[in-house]
Amino acid sequence: MTQQRTKWNNLQNKISSYLLDSFLGSWRRRSIALIALLAGFYVGSNITVYFLEQTGTRPLVVLIMVSIIELLIRLRTLVDIDDWPITWLLIDNLRIGVVYAVVLEAFKLGS
Repeated sequence: MTQQRTKWNNLQNKISSYLLDSFLGSWRRRSIALIALLAGFYVGSNITVYFLEQTGTRPLVVLIMVSIIELLIRLRTLVDIDDWPITWLLIDNLRIGVVYAVVLEAFKLGS
């Protein structure tokens, strides 16, 4: 039984294809996506710990990281979602890993 082409169904299909696009495809594409996600988490956790302990300028570091992440999000909207290049998948997963590390660090610090 096929579903009707409603706005809700189209939204569900678009969201599911967006979320699963990183983990579907060839072995090379999936492994690069996973390595980029883990590398982003590693870099994000090290950046926050290093700069917060060494320099003590938390607001400046957070402002720079938020600006870079916002720039990457704005640049990502220029790419057609149907033809997602592997370099943008790599950049996007790095960004997601960094954001997750920063949020996790904020929860650990209690701020």
